Amino acid sequence: MTQPVADIAVIGLAVMGQNLILNMNDHGFVVCAFNRTVQKVEEFLTNEAKGTKIVGATSLEHMVKLLKRPRRVMLLVKAGSAVQDMIDKIVPLLESGDIIIDGGNSDYHDSNRRFEELSKKGIYFVGSGVSGGEEGARYGPSLMPGGSPEAWEHLKPIFQGIAAKAPDGLPCCEWVGTAGSGHFVKMVHNGIEYGDMQLICEAFHLMSKGLGLDFTKMAEIFEDWNKGELDSFLIEITANI
Repeated sequence: MTQPVADIAVIGLAVMGQNLILNMNDHGFVVCAFNRTVQKVEEFLTNEAKGTKIVGATSLEHMVKLLKRPRRVMLLVKAGSAVQDMIDKIVPLLESGDIIIDGGNSDYHDSNRRFEELSKKGIYFVGSGVSGGEEGARYGPSLMPGGSPEAWEHLKPIFQGIAAKAPDGLPCCEWVGTAGSGHFVKMVHNGIEYGDMQLICEAFHLMSKGLGLDFTKMAEIFEDWNKGELDSFLIEITANI
């Protein structure tokens, strides 16, 4: 008989999913890995996850049996129909009080709808923005969870444990609100980031075409900017590029 050993399951073994699983493992959580293509689970366990406590599931039914209660299932699949298809397959296997987390870049309108639909079935839904890219997922992302408030106490130790830490030690993760608020915050986050990127592009264009500066001089300017109040990851990588 399969014993429940995993604290959380992660569905989706692209690089983001793999790195998030490894991050959770590093922080002492037992993770169940699952992928629609089961062969990818075996490859992950044999390679990147070799020597860890990470377990793999051969089916959704197997995954559910491996999870401690309340069951926590995190989806890291492409936003849109893939998320909905997976939710539709998982829900019949879960029980009241179990938790589904959508960690993709879903439209917050979809998350609002899923929150309402799953609440009627007694399933807690959390939509969480995940920021930091592949490296952030591995060593400390910024997380923006929102949805069913009842789910937070069961996710907080995991999410705040794996999140990036601010200089004062506080985790870059906090509950942001109900329904689709997590993905709404991620949308705002992305809008600000894209605005920053546009400003950086314009600065680069003015230095190059307006002032006639070469790449070396522009790199020095961006490096200097990164020492002050403009200090940021985007300015840093622009200087390096």
